[in-house]
Amino acid sequence: MSCPFCALPAERIVAENEHATWIYDGFPVSPGHSLIIPKRHVGSFFEITQEERLGMLELLDKAKGAVALERSPDAFNIGINDGAAAGQTVPHLHMHLIPRYTGDVTDTRGGVRWVIPDKADYWSAR
Repeated sequence: MSCPFCALPAERIVAENEHATWIYDGFPVSPGHSLIIPKRHVGSFFEITQEERLGMLELLDKAKGAVALERSPDAFNIGINDGAAAGQTVPHLHMHLIPRYTGDVTDTRGGVRWVIPDKADYWSAR
């Protein structure tokens, strides 16, 4: 099986640097949903070099700035699904930048904690 992130068509690439690429997600959960992907095929964030991390963070900042100007979101979620048990479906590391908009869900408290719904709500009496 070929890796969809190792063979990105040029028209999908929004920006890139020596170590990483920024694209808009093909299946966005909100307008402006972006992916930051290392150029080297690697599965885990914990396997990349310091230079690759810095390259990814540079593009994360660039993507955040552009999406903020173009879409005016109210907030952002930043996330990495690292490994199949964490929900990673493409075995090539990628970081999600998900713009959030007031009212996009009823209750935003907990944010990324909702990956395990039964444990997300720690603030309510149970």
